[in-house]
Amino acid sequence: MNIKKPILASVALGVSTMLWGATNELVVQTNKPGAEIQPTMYGLFFEDINYAADGGLYAEMVKNRSFEFPQNMMGWRQFGNVTLKDDGPFERNPHYVRLASPGHRHKHTGIENEGFFGVGVKAGEEYRFSVWARTPEGGEGKIRIELIDPASNGENQAFEKKNLTIDSKEWKKYEVTLTPKVTDPKARLRIFLTTPDVTVDLEHVSLFPVDTWKGHQNGMRKDIATALAELKPGVFRFPGGCIVEGTDLETRYQWKNSVGQVENRPLNENRWHYTFAHRFYPDYYQSYGLGFFEFFQLSEEIGSEPLPILNVGLSCQYQNNDMHAHVAVDSLDCYIQDALDLIEFANGDTTTTWGRLRADMGHPASFNLKFIGIGNEQWGPEYVERLKPFMAAIRKAYPEIKIIGSSGPDSEGKKFDYLWPEMTNLKVDLVDEHFYRPESWFLSQGARYDNYDRKGPKVFAGEYACHGKGKKYNHFNAALLEAAFMTGLERNADVVEMATYAPLLAHVEGWQWRPDMIWFDNLNTVKTASYYVQQLYSLNKGTNVLPLTLDKKPVTGAEGQNGLFASAVVDKTTGEYIVKVANTSDEPQELDIKFAGLKKKESITSGSVTTLSSADLNLENTIEHPDNIVPVTSTFTVDSRDSWTTTIAPKTFAIYKFKK
Repeated sequence: MNIKKPILASVALGVSTMLWGATNELVVQTNKPGAEIQPTMYGLFFEDINYAADGGLYAEMVKNRSFEFPQNMMGWRQFGNVTLKDDGPFERNPHYVRLASPGHRHKHTGIENEGFFGVGVKAGEEYRFSVWARTPEGGEGKIRIELIDPASNGENQAFEKKNLTIDSKEWKKYEVTLTPKVTDPKARLRIFLTTPDVTVDLEHVSLFPVDTWKGHQNGMRKDIATALAELKPGVFRFPGGCIVEGTDLETRYQWKNSVGQVENRPLNENRWHYTFAHRFYPDYYQSYGLGFFEFFQLSEEIGSEPLPILNVGLSCQYQNNDMHAHVAVDSLDCYIQDALDLIEFANGDTTTTWGRLRADMGHPASFNLKFIGIGNEQWGPEYVERLKPFMAAIRKAYPEIKIIGSSGPDSEGKKFDYLWPEMTNLKVDLVDEHFYRPESWFLSQGARYDNYDRKGPKVFAGEYACHGKGKKYNHFNAALLEAAFMTGLERNADVVEMATYAPLLAHVEGWQWRPDMIWFDNLNTVKTASYYVQQLYSLNKGTNVLPLTLDKKPVTGAEGQNGLFASAVVDKTTGEYIVKVANTSDEPQELDIKFAGLKKKESITSGSVTTLSSADLNLENTIEHPDNIVPVTSTFTVDSRDSWTTTIAPKTFAIYKFKK
């Protein structure tokens, strides 16, 4: 932070203390507001990779809570007389454990859960333990629930414990609140049978913070959900990318399995647990506790439009060259029906089958779904021929729903060049473009959308991130180049209507892909420099694009514009003019920002500047140092009626807001 102070002082004053060379003249044409910037312009892409759901955003702290992993006791230690049974109360999760007498009064029967890289608890916070249980042979059984420190070998290993009485031969849900007196990111949950003469059965063993996002019992981890809400996202895409496809169709994400009673949502294999041999997690599964109802609910609560993506009848094409691995075009009916039923689940009234289920889950009102994506990043004629019948069915039943198609996995090349004309011919509403590219690509793409067809489908930049050298958490230079690239998205808001950085979340011990926008461990979250770039755009998107020139030429960020990338907007709700500038060069740059077209009685009076910068391009925010790179804001007054001069430091992203 200290290294920024001399730089920010000169920026805040609006004057340059040294002559760095020619002034860069930025002219904002205030009387010619252009394209409307859609409310969906900047948003979120969620995928369950890097332990983003179970062990991350979804606040459940118990791994394999229903004993349904293929190796049923994965995540659990067992001791004494423990047996696994498979005739439990939940049809799609039939397994449970039976705790019975260990056979000697000095022995113990119980189970212990490792959590997700530990069970992270904070001193003084409340945690809700719940379990479905019974005493199959009758009588009154008791269990003791403990939070333990596995690193301690002493007698005081348990730092919190509560007793729970199981008083019925029938399955019932029991709850107890744990309030640890110590903070431990690596605790474990242990359950002892304390009545060896009375057998106890346990199913769906769960531990949640009481203080979840919005207090939901099957809820989100509050700090992570709060970080999402603070982005003010316009759109929330879920449930992901490649998990929509699955390695095979059996393991694709199926939304109907993710709704209804949480205890009866079946386990799904997460294709990411085996995709990367260098980060191999054979116990990475999806509980579906974070399901489509929860996704819709979270979208609503953070103020974003929900954007579900559904399987088009193709499994992952990278992993399946044989067309027999996919659904034949004439066998797509159940997949198409899934799409129609999803729209009914989101929007249907309570007299419909799926609308009634939504109401039964606690949301009688419509979720007001407006968009649906069919397919993730599929390619080739096999995608086009499967998308057609989906579009016909959705257009007929729900003509108001906007349909998003794909341009494939690449930002250019054969697949991309084939699919764009096909998407145009099909008349999809938006085309989903993906680009994970190096720094050189982002520097070269400032004018990417300047020449796109204004009459064709709109663009959804659905997955993108600058992959800087090292690909660590997210170093500053990658974020700066993302900011530079995004000026081109904004200047072309008549073409680009949505953009979502990806991936969104990563556990510091369970990551498989990087960079990512938000990192977390069991107790903390880290907002990366890329997070702050996304947030600054979202909070300052304005309502309409304004024409902008740099030294009398259109701004493109191309060579010859001194490494400057810029965009300008007006916010008609506040009357403010907002100019975003990324200086990717190694030198300070003097900017003369002029406002053409002001009315005679209008003048610029004051403003603010928010900067994101770092002298160390490889600097990143970490768990230990989460505030290495943060935005800094200062205010200024404007002496001239229609212009203001300032110096933007090297390697800096700045947002200038002007008031009349």
